[in-house]
Amino acid sequence: MQGTMLKGKTALVTGSTSGIGLGIARKFAAQGANIVLNGFGDQQEIEKLQADMRAEFGVQTAYHGADMSKPADIEAMMHFAVDKFGAVDVLVNNAGIQHVANIEDFPAEKWDAIIAINLSSAFHTTRLALPSMKAKNWGRIINIASVHGLVGSAQKSAYVAAKHGIVGFTKVTALETAHSGVTCNAICPGWVLTPLVQQQVDARAAQQGLSNDDAKKSLLSEKQPSGDFVTPEQLGDLAVFLSSDAASQVRGVAWNMDGGWVAQ
Repeated sequence: MQGTMLKGKTALVTGSTSGIGLGIARKFAAQGANIVLNGFGDQQEIEKLQADMRAEFGVQTAYHGADMSKPADIEAMMHFAVDKFGAVDVLVNNAGIQHVANIEDFPAEKWDAIIAINLSSAFHTTRLALPSMKAKNWGRIINIASVHGLVGSAQKSAYVAAKHGIVGFTKVTALETAHSGVTCNAICPGWVLTPLVQQQVDARAAQQGLSNDDAKKSLLSEKQPSGDFVTPEQLGDLAVFLSSDAASQVRGVAWNMDGGWVAQ
């Protein structure tokens, strides 16, 4: 559904060249927001993403390839967005990576990278976005956490630690902006069929001799009672709601969209 709720505003979505981030960016574009994309990928494909978004939604787009593990890159991206569009009105901290191993086998450099990209990057974008948002008395910060910001899973120590950290950071940001028109909330998805998760499905199919569909069912059955994947579009619609006037008193929430995972 297209609208004009965010017309004239700019949304910056980190990790938005595919998967959840792209789904969210498209939903914001559908509401009239100019979009700053960020992430890795083939330059021609990224240019096509931008062109398609401009043509479909009639908005302006830009792209910055900041490495979200590097504070200097993040600062350059935030300045780029302001130079391009005048402000960052909606900030979606979505960039993330994953590594799976037992704690005693977890490479230290993987731990550092996951904490940097999944947690510290949100601090850097937020600290740079807040002064302008507070000055205008309007802004939306949406942190894409995970059900792993609410519960744990074995072999995901760095990811779980980072996502729990994001939920805590969300609460503090919400409290520090409570008397303003700036809100901060977290979305906690369950299984979403992103390219990253599809790799896990493919690996499971190969290891267990399953069809791709059966591997998906097997993966979902372990955690997600609905038996269905959450979609990037559903997450995008929730992010749009959190950016609306109707959600102006939704502050510091960790909103799980997980097919019943955390209800168990």
